[in-house]
Amino acid sequence: MPNPACIAVLGGGFSGAMTAVNVARISDRPLHVVVVDDRGSVGRGVAYSVRRPEYLLNVAARNMSAFPDEPDHFLHWLRTRAEFEPLPEAELREQFVPRQVYGDYLRSIVGNHLAGDGHRPCVTTELITGEAVDIEPGDGHCLVRMADGSAIAAEKIVLATGNEPPAPLPGASALGDHPAWVANPWQQWEHRVPATGSIAILGTGLSAVDAIITLCDLGWQGPIHAISRHGWLPHAHFRGIEYPEFPPAGVDLVTLGLNDLRRLVSQHCAELVARDADPAIIVDKLRPYTQRIWGNFSCEERREFARCDAARWNVLRHRIAPEIHDQVMHARRTGALQIHAGSIEELQAVDGAIRIGIEAREPVVADLVINATGPSTRFSATRNVLLRNLLASGLVSPDDTDMGIRIDRDHTVVNAQGDRSASLLALGPTLRGTYWETVAVPELRVQARRVAETLLGAVPVDVEEEGQLRLEYML
Repeated sequence: MPNPACIAVLGGGFSGAMTAVNVARISDRPLHVVVVDDRGSVGRGVAYSVRRPEYLLNVAARNMSAFPDEPDHFLHWLRTRAEFEPLPEAELREQFVPRQVYGDYLRSIVGNHLAGDGHRPCVTTELITGEAVDIEPGDGHCLVRMADGSAIAAEKIVLATGNEPPAPLPGASALGDHPAWVANPWQQWEHRVPATGSIAILGTGLSAVDAIITLCDLGWQGPIHAISRHGWLPHAHFRGIEYPEFPPAGVDLVTLGLNDLRRLVSQHCAELVARDADPAIIVDKLRPYTQRIWGNFSCEERREFARCDAARWNVLRHRIAPEIHDQVMHARRTGALQIHAGSIEELQAVDGAIRIGIEAREPVVADLVINATGPSTRFSATRNVLLRNLLASGLVSPDDTDMGIRIDRDHTVVNAQGDRSASLLALGPTLRGTYWETVAVPELRVQARRVAETLLGAVPVDVEEEGQLRLEYML
């Protein structure tokens, strides 16, 4: 009897793990699924692997199911935990659960479907700890080359490599292993917090908030400087008002174009402010249309939005748990947290500290500097070894905006010659240029299911399903 076809999933974070889980759940033919993860904890990935109870999800529990077809799956799982069992249903649904608990949830799914009894009997699975560094196409299959010299033969390969590290900053290359420099906020840096002095966080987004909360939890008493181009911190989740006026009747948001959409959004935001309501309500109301709006933008409109509007969009769109927001605002009110708005011009080692040059502002000198500027979004400059090699060989190509991998509508990779790959698919943050919204669980769970369906031949290539319409846009 011939060996079953092999599917290799490269990346063990949410996107990769849930793709493998969905294949194991729905396949009706013999398959061998291999998940390669360099961290050795398939499911948790970077986002849910840090064991810090102060880190909370940025989305309420009601919208954090890992399965688009089972919207209450996470809520049911929470009921099995002693700390959540007694909560009333309405309260449980609105909980912002610790991220480490969500990591436990994903690990339980992986354990059930990839290592337990939850998958189809015809599907076998294998979890490999290691780093994939290249792919060699062959006749009917590919070889996944590993950093240790081994190889995995697979008929289909899923690229689920996750977010890039932060983009390099001026002068950062000269800092190297400077004891005061943290190049990536997801590194373990807590042990490097100095006894006295000051700490600077480069960026004021979600990763910066994590660093601020950790410093507060560690009892840090010195000043914290947070530096970003605009100095905008994420907003808190809130209960909005009814606002049926948006979108206006008869207006097709998808076909408006960037400039007309800006004018319409500005008009309604001003109306909400006049009503003493949060203008982020408009962002909520845009969510069911966002990916289709983005898909209808021209390439130049996408680039302009990323250049001119993305920072403000991210502040309003990617909100944080109210209790986390309260802690950050308290630190700011007391002066422990100081916000500096301005572009970072240069980083320079000054003895045991680092000097941060800021456009049109006095420099900041800090005894620990954490680069929390967010993932790099220029795909052609990726520092991922696997993706660099795939770009060099032409097996993958950048999308028109150079924000990620070019794919077809069913997530099949399009190579440098413009042809559909016979073996590669992709999902997750590397599809930012295609979907824009492609980093949160509500988007990724739909992509994971879609990729699994494509792998199993369940989605015809010529059938257009509106990007992510099966996504429940519940905020």
